[in-house]
Order: sequence, then C-alpha cells, then structure tokens
Amino acid sequence: MKFSTDLLTPATLATVLAMAPITASAEPASYTIDDEHFSISFQVMHLGFANVIGMFTEAEGSFEYDSETNDISAGTVTIQADSVFTNHKRRDNHLRKEDFLYVDEYPEIVFTVGDFEPTSDKTGKLSGNLELRGETRPVTLDVTFNKAAEYPFGHEKFTVGISTETTIKRSEWGITYGLNMVDDDIKLQFELEAIKD
Repeated sequence: MKFSTDLLTPATLATVLAMAPITASAEPASYTIDDEHFSISFQVMHLGFANVIGMFTEAEGSFEYDSETNDISAGTVTIQADSVFTNHKRRDNHLRKEDFLYVDEYPEIVFTVGDFEPTSDKTGKLSGNLELRGETRPVTLDVTFNKAAEYPFGHEKFTVGISTETTIKRSEWGITYGLNMVDDDIKLQFELEAIKD
C-alpha cells in the first residue's frame, strides 16, 4: 500500500510526531554536595583481629550530573586530612603525623572525577584520581544511585543521593608505616546527597 504525503495535513503530522519515539536530551547540571548529608568512612584490619573504622568529618565537593542518564562528570571532592576521627585521641593524633597522613605538609586529600561507565540503570564505575600525601594515583569507585527527586522539605531543590565505595592500597601513596600490624588495604565509603545548583 502506497502512503501519500498529500494526506499529511498539519493535524495528522502533529499526531505522527507525537507518536514518534522521544530521545532524552537533558544536559548535565552542576550539583553541590550537602555538607549536612555527606559521610566519608574508612576501615582497615588491625592485626587480623578486627577492623578499625574511622571517618573524615570535614569535606566538600561538587560535580556535573545528568539526571536522565545518571552520568557523572567534571567534579572534585576535597577532604580536610586533619579531620580524621577513629574515636581514639592518641591514634587520631598519630594518623595526622608523618607516619600516615602527614597533615602539616599535605592538609587536603582530593578526588578528581574522571570517566563514568554505567553498569546498570542504578549503578556504575566512576574513575578518577586520588591525591593523598602529595601522590596522585588512579582509583575507581563503585557507584549506586539511590534516588534523584525534588527534596520533600527544607531547601526543596532537586537532589541526588549516591553511595560509593572503593578499596585502595595505602602503600601506593607512600603510607607504609606498620604494614605488619595494619593492613595495606583500606576500604573507603562515601554517602552523600547533592543539591542541584
């Protein structure tokens, strides 16, 4: 059956276009991490007995995010190294010294966003560079997108909630003190809410 273009009146053309598939064309937007809902934790095995769990209590960050595709790009997270906290004053003071974080010389830990590769509609792998103690090494974070929606109260802005984790070897950043007591592998976790600017 031959289709005649003469039948395409403005009304029928509008109907045809309305039925056509729509391709998402959202643009990435800037998001700022909400410092009231931003947790950075780490854990490391001590002498094979149990994990020491700690946090960094001061950090900030921002990134570009496309809510249609769950794509993250062009961002940084900056952590104040001296905000390390493990609920043990003497240990925390030691972690700030040259043996570990050496905060007098390197006051900030910085993660810079690289490429994002989705693994499902809610997960992906985010590559980037981690600067720690003056050394910069590539890392890959496992990312889970929890929710993206208008916030139900307070600022009431569009917000995305994200969980991420990775494991690094501290020796690759020159932290080799006590490797016979404290494991080389450090598990890092980031829990955050970020608000659309």
